[in-house]
Amino acid sequence: MAASAPRGSVRLADITDPAQLLGLPDAELARLAAEVRERIITTVAANGGHLAPSLGVVELTLALLAEFDLNRDKLIWDVGHQAYAHKLLTGRAAEFSGLRRFGGLSGFPRRAESPYDHFGVGHSSTSISAALGMAEARDLAGLRHHVIAVIGDGSLTGGEAFEGLNLAGHMGRRLIVVLNDNEMSISPNVGALSLFLSRTLSRRWVRQTRREVLRFLRSIPRIGQKLALYAMRGEWSFKSFFTPGMLFEALRFSYIGPVDGHDIAALRRHLQMAAAVEDGPVLLHVRTRKGKGYAPAENDPTRFHGVGLFNPETGEPVAPAGQTPPPGFTSVFGETLVQLAEKDRRIIAITAAMPEGTGTDKFRARFPERFVDTGICEQHAVTFAAGLASQGFRPVLAIYSTFLQRGYDQVVHDVCLQNLPVTFCIDRAGLVGADGSTHHGAFDIAYLRHVPNMRLLAPRNEDMLRHCLKTALELDGPCGVRYPRGAGVGVERTGAPRALPEGRGEVLREGSGLAIIAVGPCAHTALKAASRIESGLGGAPLVFDPVWLKPLPEAQLADLARRFDRLLFVEEGTLAGGFSSAVLEYLSDAGLLRGQRIRRLGLGDVFVEHGSQAELRSLQGLDVRGVTEAALALLREG
Repeated sequence: MAASAPRGSVRLADITDPAQLLGLPDAELARLAAEVRERIITTVAANGGHLAPSLGVVELTLALLAEFDLNRDKLIWDVGHQAYAHKLLTGRAAEFSGLRRFGGLSGFPRRAESPYDHFGVGHSSTSISAALGMAEARDLAGLRHHVIAVIGDGSLTGGEAFEGLNLAGHMGRRLIVVLNDNEMSISPNVGALSLFLSRTLSRRWVRQTRREVLRFLRSIPRIGQKLALYAMRGEWSFKSFFTPGMLFEALRFSYIGPVDGHDIAALRRHLQMAAAVEDGPVLLHVRTRKGKGYAPAENDPTRFHGVGLFNPETGEPVAPAGQTPPPGFTSVFGETLVQLAEKDRRIIAITAAMPEGTGTDKFRARFPERFVDTGICEQHAVTFAAGLASQGFRPVLAIYSTFLQRGYDQVVHDVCLQNLPVTFCIDRAGLVGADGSTHHGAFDIAYLRHVPNMRLLAPRNEDMLRHCLKTALELDGPCGVRYPRGAGVGVERTGAPRALPEGRGEVLREGSGLAIIAVGPCAHTALKAASRIESGLGGAPLVFDPVWLKPLPEAQLADLARRFDRLLFVEEGTLAGGFSSAVLEYLSDAGLLRGQRIRRLGLGDVFVEHGSQAELRSLQGLDVRGVTEAALALLREG
């Protein structure tokens, strides 16, 4: 346990306003760092979450709050994986035990949660653009406060980050960008000489002298421009030899660093230097160690980036009580992709910085020459896949549903418009749980089904996932395969993957009185609900799995509309523009809607909060109880 706070010092539990940290001595901040680390480790061990990134920025967070007043200055965290210390130090220590739990604190910065979360984040590479917008607003309002963006943990690989850097340099607004380089992004540490050069070259008198010298050289007749160009080239060559700052200087940022991100005193000095630059944007390069202060996370930062429950003493995962769960959809996808690639050398696996999260790490180990990790660059990943497909390959882009949203334009123009055979394996489709509203895969059916040439499959279990992947790879155009986060249903996987007949679903059980049309794993929920209804009423609904969300199994849907006057749709996605919308559009256009009683279960016109998947499905009426009650209510209607 952490040592008790000395008399007169600030205890973590007593911090209600980050201004309490302003001007605290370095020793006191170091003591708080240990207390913050312990609290993060014990809470994430019990709740799960993003451990290693948040441990790596504890000192940086304390230094920022000791130098900047968040009641006035604006601090924007990129992604939010790094923001647990920020939450603890901005008055939320008492609530921190509920982190990522239903009704508790979000795992990401969120404006509605605290006045000190100045911008909501969940996807990467947005901080610089948002901060530049805030700096522009500040200047238009005639205010003088600081705006600081903290970017890192790989986020600088995202294209939006460079778009923000480019415009910030062009506009010349006063802005501080802190690059948290934790060896998941850019350059290695180059030592004390680099720090000296960066500090010296960033001082105002040096910058002013540099401008005056260049102005003088340019004024020399005939040769002035060449002399100035040679001088600038010499300066850049000299500085870039010792520092990694040439790129940022080229983007018209003043570059300071690298600095040790775990040295509070050094961090504070360099933040003061950055704050003193008044004639344009400045980038402070901070080197940190992901997982700092917790040996298991330091030794394996990738595994501890986002973790489930674990033993804080050993770092070993804590298995849930009861039987061992069946293999997850992600794991089955990875195994099947390797199996199919053994026989088809055209298959290329692509991921956007998520090899472990998407299961493509198995493919990387077996076929490293046919595996590409694009970094956090979803737009590029989609178009890169399109380029491969145009040359006869069969690229498979494994990506979370919520992240594919970022490449939507490329899906439309670069893949579907050209009808290229790119397979989108859409992981985390539906409710993902504790990561919450920024990560739920709520919209993929709606944003993909209306795009010409796109096909879309939804396997109900891990065995069907194998067959859906095989089917998608044999098509001559784009196809998405959507599947959820977490364990499979536990069905047996037998035989080799086989191609499925296009546009045809499966009746999973016959019935009367009511047809339940359920998408993906919701079909298994519907089967359980039908069994409950059967035991209570002596009859049971028909359960139909469409398998294909596009093209629709039109003939079978038409038959169901003719045979049943009560239809219940169940889908774990937004109802607005989702699968049931597509079916009702088809039935209406075909003249098959004749006054049937219809009910739809899915995600409404809201952003669903965070909580466990079971809690959220219950809240949305997508668990067995919810489907049963909806079916019974429909059956009882006159």
